[in-house]
Amino acid sequence: MARSLKKGPYIDKGLLEKVLSLRKDEKKIIKTWARHSTISPEMVGHTFGVHNGKEFVAVFVSEDMVGHKLGEFSPTTKFVRHGGKMQREIEAGAEQKEAAKVETPTAKIPAKK
Repeated sequence: MARSLKKGPYIDKGLLEKVLSLRKDEKKIIKTWARHSTISPEMVGHTFGVHNGKEFVAVFVSEDMVGHKLGEFSPTTKFVRHGGKMQREIEAGAEQKEAAKVETPTAKIPAKK
């Protein structure tokens, strides 16, 4: 559900102070746990280290990110793969095709005389 328009977007106070104290040309990563903070135009051009529960993911803020939340660009879960017998067969077939491509020698083109 969206935040009320009369309240305005939520931006963490400490994070906003850090952004305003830095210059645009400084290449410093601002670490933050405030995933719920809305990206404002003042943040454009800065790199944030957004915590995903395990590590800080570097997020460079650009113009088209304004209005979104910082947490949207730092996923908290990592998709490994779907399992099962059928998936193993598909992967084995793909590996065999790759091996066949590597084993086939390239035909030499005879030189013109």
